[in-house]
Amino acid sequence: MRLATELRRLREAAGLTARQAAALLGVSPAQITHIESALAGVSEKRLRRLASHYACTDGEFIDALVAMATDRTRGWWEEFRGQLPTSFLDLSELNHHSAFRRDVAVLYVPGLLQTENYARAVFSGRVPELAPEELELRVRHRMAGQDITVPYELVIHEAALRIRVSDRATSRAQLSKLRELSDKDNVTLRVIPFDLDGFARAASTMTYVGGPVPKLDTVVRDVPQGSAFIDSEAQLSAFRTRFRKVEAASLDPVRSRDFINRLAKEL
Repeated sequence: MRLATELRRLREAAGLTARQAAALLGVSPAQITHIESALAGVSEKRLRRLASHYACTDGEFIDALVAMATDRTRGWWEEFRGQLPTSFLDLSELNHHSAFRRDVAVLYVPGLLQTENYARAVFSGRVPELAPEELELRVRHRMAGQDITVPYELVIHEAALRIRVSDRATSRAQLSKLRELSDKDNVTLRVIPFDLDGFARAASTMTYVGGPVPKLDTVVRDVPQGSAFIDSEAQLSAFRTRFRKVEAASLDPVRSRDFINRLAKEL
């Protein structure tokens, strides 16, 4: 889907219609439409020809698109295809191919860091309620996707750390997991306490996923129907700025770890 979006953007930036692009490539207009609608794939040779016709000279970007077009990975998330909403699988695939990830969390611990009981409690609060088998599928899917292998930065508000989605034991175990993960070399965790200035900058949750090149970064926002994927350059730039402002309003990693330790002792 992202490949299709980028190819359409390149064509439009070149001022060409789908019919004109098809003529340059020697194919039918329907083939261009199918490629740009993610209904058909595109070979490396054809993709590079399109990039040339579109006057795209960014070699690194073109190589990244080629990698997307030729990737045949069948990830662990395929096990859940046809059982969970597509947005769950899209997010799993996005994480799998990420170069880095940044989260801002206000009310809940991000799914990437949740304990099994915490995740079950979050999904149990859904309205309308999930059938027991779908609830367990979602929990199993969430637990399967928690291997953090890329640089990961999290800014989490005190509210998300204090809200008890279940009971004391669940909250205590969740704080313990956050402490453990914050010790990993590729994980940076920062906390925004209630009494720290600048909360307005962290007033909304966001997930920023780095692509192979900055043009292929993606922001994920929660919406009632699942997840919305944002990829326009102007919005990506705004979210990069927003994250750095939120980061600047938070405690440093050492003080954040101490803060979590204090909260855990209160429980």
